[in-house]
Amino acid sequence: MDSKSLISVIVPIYNVEKYLERCVDSIVNQTYRNLEIILVDDGSPDNCPKMCDDFAKKDSRIRVVHKKNGGLSDARNSGMKIASGECIVFVDSDDYVDCNMIAKMYDVMLKDDSDVVSCGVKWVDENGEVISEPTVDKNEILDTNEAMLEIIIDGKLKQHVWNKMYKTELIQDILFEKGKYHEDVFWSYQVFGKARKTSVIVDSFYYYVQRDNSIMGCGFSEKRLDVLEANRQRCDYVKRYFPAYYDTAISIYMGTCMYQMQCALHSKAEKYIIDNIKENLKYKNKGNIFNYVKGKQAVWMKLYFAFPKLTCLLRNCLNVGV
Repeated sequence: MDSKSLISVIVPIYNVEKYLERCVDSIVNQTYRNLEIILVDDGSPDNCPKMCDDFAKKDSRIRVVHKKNGGLSDARNSGMKIASGECIVFVDSDDYVDCNMIAKMYDVMLKDDSDVVSCGVKWVDENGEVISEPTVDKNEILDTNEAMLEIIIDGKLKQHVWNKMYKTELIQDILFEKGKYHEDVFWSYQVFGKARKTSVIVDSFYYYVQRDNSIMGCGFSEKRLDVLEANRQRCDYVKRYFPAYYDTAISIYMGTCMYQMQCALHSKAEKYIIDNIKENLKYKNKGNIFNYVKGKQAVWMKLYFAFPKLTCLLRNCLNVGV
C-alpha cells in the first residue's frame, strides 16, 4: 500500500431518504480523494434508489448496486464482493463521518503497519447534537491477543464495524451472517482473530445517529436474541483459538443473557421469549465464570443463576444494569 491506494467505502441503504444525502456528502467530501464509493440499494421502497443513481451521475467515484432486499448483512456482503480498494470502510446510511476520517485513519494504518484502525464515535441525535462521545485514553497498537480480549469485553474495541478501516485482504473472506440482528457481533471476533496489529486512536471521526425508528431503537424484539447466538459462536471460537480468554467470553455471554432478560421483562415480552433466554443458562458451567466476575457483579450473577426472572425484575426495580 502507498499514500495513493484506492479505498472502498461501502454504504448499505434501506429506507433512509431523510438521511442519505448527508451521509453521502460526508463521504464525497473526504480530504482523501482516491475513493471507490459503493452505494448498495437493498431494495429500498422509498426514493433512495433514484437518489443513489443521481449521486453516481455527479461523481464518477460512486458505484451503485441495486438488489432485492436481503437485509443489512446481505447488503454489506454485496458491497464487499465488488470492492476493489486495498482497504474497506463501512458507513451506515443514516450516519455520517468527519471529512478527515479516511485520510487520518489511513495515515495511522501506514505508520503503524496495522491491519485495522479503530476511531472514536460521537453519538448524536438527528439534528447532530452530541449525546455522548465514548473514547479511549490514548492512541495505541494492539496485538492479536490484546485485540481479541478487548472485543470480547467490549473495551477499547467495540463491536461496531463502521468506525474502522480494514485491509481488504483481511476481511474479504469473512462474510456477514445474513438475516441476523447484531450482525457485528457475529463478524468482529473473526476479524480480530486474524488481525496481526490493530491501531486504536482517540480521535472521534464517526457520527452515529441515534434515531427512534432504527432497528435497535425499536422495542424488544425476539430477533434481539440473535446476540446470544453470536455470543455462543464467539465462545466456541475463543475456546478453540484463544483458550486463555474462554472464561471471560463465557462470563460476558452470561452477562448478556441477564441484560437481555431485563430488557425483555421491562418491555413485557411474551413468556416464550423469557424461556428462550433462560435456556442459555445451561452454558453457565462451561467455563469458570467467577475467575472473571468479581464483587457485586458476582453476587448478582449467582442470584441470576438461581432465580433468573426474579433477579432481573429486582435489578429493573433498582435500575441496575439498564
